Amino acid sequence: MRVRTAVALGAAAALTAVVSGCAGSAGGSGSKTVNWWTWDDKQAVAYQTCATAFEQANPGVTVKITQYNVADYFTKLTAGFVAGNAPDAFQDSVTFLQQYVDQHQLLPLDDDIAKDKFDLSRFSVGVDSWKYTDGKQYGLPLDWAATGLYYNQSMLAKAGYTPQQVADLNWNPTDGGTIGKMIAHLTVDDKGVRGDQPGFDRNHVKTYGIGQMASKDFLGQTTWSSFVSTLGWRLGQGTWPTTLNYDDPRFVQTMDWVTSLVKKGYAPKIGEFTSSVSDVDLLSSGKVAMETAGSWEASTFAKIPGLKVGIAPTVMGPDGTRAVYSNSNGNNIWAGTKNADLAWKWVSYMGSAACQSKASLTGTFFPSIPASMAASAAALKQQGVDLTVFTDMLRNKVLYPAPDTRNGAALQQAIEPLFEAYFAGQKSDSVFAQMQSTSKSLLTQK
Repeated sequence: MRVRTAVALGAAAALTAVVSGCAGSAGGSGSKTVNWWTWDDKQAVAYQTCATAFEQANPGVTVKITQYNVADYFTKLTAGFVAGNAPDAFQDSVTFLQQYVDQHQLLPLDDDIAKDKFDLSRFSVGVDSWKYTDGKQYGLPLDWAATGLYYNQSMLAKAGYTPQQVADLNWNPTDGGTIGKMIAHLTVDDKGVRGDQPGFDRNHVKTYGIGQMASKDFLGQTTWSSFVSTLGWRLGQGTWPTTLNYDDPRFVQTMDWVTSLVKKGYAPKIGEFTSSVSDVDLLSSGKVAMETAGSWEASTFAKIPGLKVGIAPTVMGPDGTRAVYSNSNGNNIWAGTKNADLAWKWVSYMGSAACQSKASLTGTFFPSIPASMAASAAALKQQGVDLTVFTDMLRNKVLYPAPDTRNGAALQQAIEPLFEAYFAGQKSDSVFAQMQSTSKSLLTQK
């Protein structure tokens, strides 16, 4: 899971209670135990292989990995800051970088980077995302992610489409381009009538041409971002923007197109499926013929019993180019740790090819180091999972990073209900000016 789209909102309020000068980590002064936290159960298992190797190379040292569900993770982390027993190091989302730095909870890594001559250029993406406005580096990238187009191969073949046609799909906000036509044709009502045929019943749809695009996610990471980004639109300008571009005409046009898919019966309306129904569930059950989803789901899609799932790149825009949002989670060291040297030794080892190549062989996350990504792709290829779509994105430089933002949790709390209301038909296009104004207020708030 990419936490940037699933932040624990309760942590936003709790952050106001955070105090600096905490008593120290649970390991205590002089401890040879380094505590590391993650919200990802798969990464907890994957990085245990690194922990074992690290312990063997450092006799007497123990790495304790703890995983909490993402809904509780940041609340527990904040409680640890307050109580003085936070982990020595932890996986973090850039959503919280500003809050944690401003509350003096993160240790700058610049001195250790310089001392060890740690080469940041080893990472393919994400380095600058962990540099704050004071110019200091507070984190090392752990992974990266992108969006792909996953489709039911038999459904598309039955509809007359080839894998190459899916790979070459284009889009524009006026008529939807070739993917707009494909979405209509792939949609089938309960009497077997396709969405582009006379008599199609949009109120009784058996299979939607595409999964949910009407998302309340204010980043649109795995839904609308890969479409609107092809128009040259970006969420914000620069690393620390002072406003988010929701009122841009290109964005408004894109949201109108997304809404039109729902109105025509080609895509499910927001809230039609509960949050417990995953992307994998929808594709495997035949409720959708294709959908945009995260790269971290590639291996899961490929292993659905009895179903062949194809993976295609996201759409090309009107000028024939792609643009794909990519965020990178990272590793931070708590400023209150009593094991700063050991914590850095562990974090820097996690940021090495030796560790990332071990940990990433399951394909459940993409490592930040290119050589490790290549090892992961090769291992998955042997299991029948082809990650070429994503490695091509990296090689062709179509990925772009989302900007760091101030007050990220507050932004989510304020903006997502507006998106939800818009896609539910309760608000008109005028809501986007409201979103932009709200974002400006929160991004410039100290």
